[in-house]
Amino acid sequence: MGPARKNPVARISRRVYLSTVEQRQELVYFDRYGQALKTEGIYGEKPLRWTYETRLGRFALESVIKRRWFSGLYGKWADCGCSRKEIAPFVDRFGLAPDEFLLPLESLKTFNGFFHRELKPQARPLAEGEKTVSFPADGRHLFIPNLAQSKEIWAKGQKFDLPALLGDAETAARFAGGSALISRLCPTDYHRFHFPLGGLPGSPRLINGPLYSVNPIALSKSLSYLWENKRRITEIHDSPVGDYLFLEIGATNVGSIIDTATPDAPVKRGDEKGYFKFGGSMVILIFAEDSVEPADDLATQSQNGIELYARVGDRAGSVQA
Repeated sequence: MGPARKNPVARISRRVYLSTVEQRQELVYFDRYGQALKTEGIYGEKPLRWTYETRLGRFALESVIKRRWFSGLYGKWADCGCSRKEIAPFVDRFGLAPDEFLLPLESLKTFNGFFHRELKPQARPLAEGEKTVSFPADGRHLFIPNLAQSKEIWAKGQKFDLPALLGDAETAARFAGGSALISRLCPTDYHRFHFPLGGLPGSPRLINGPLYSVNPIALSKSLSYLWENKRRITEIHDSPVGDYLFLEIGATNVGSIIDTATPDAPVKRGDEKGYFKFGGSMVILIFAEDSVEPADDLATQSQNGIELYARVGDRAGSVQA
């Protein structure tokens, strides 16, 4: 017999993922609950691809679409009662579950009200375990085990730039050898985010910037959109892993990042931190070196360049002993 081959499933999965980005085919992710690769239903896929994959679209992106006023106009529509008629078709198209919503569907008066809806507590149970680290949001997740040795993300030649993301060289140096959990929220996801660990949150620090998309279609063109976009950075102290960073990244049509947690007030794992208004967006957690051990499926899929779909409160990993 010849030499043992490396994991063929992993090799095929990575090839499928790369083809979705580089050959303009469908985006795929690994569903923790269905235990299978699935195709992502992209809200507004045609205009998104036109914007990031055509010359004219990129001109429109740089001159108009990335501007905060553009997303502000879209936000005004989403806050208008006239947007209510879009709720039911959206729910039907993407197969959402209204029985999970805290309020009845018919009571939601605007698309934004629907978009940052609350859920019933039992819809997102909190994973048990004293050493558990929870996912901060519903979405598709990637784990970077060592930011000092980060691999290419979403496309060849693109690596994570922590100092640029944080806008603070001193803080970046403290977390330089740490890990990151990148949680990408699609417009179809529940858009409230929660603390993955208990602790004492400081005051959020806002870094203003443009509003590029954070969909892989866009990020495959330039990962730097993450550290150019508007973002908020909160340092959480006294957690089971020591200090860690919680970042909310704005995106096209997501000009509003709303914090509902109170700075300098202790929080428990699973407590709500805030929510995004309309659009796809992203949460990034930055942990200190050797402080978090990712869940097996998160580690495996991330190593193969595949996002893992999991829900807020579910187990992302554990506090490293």
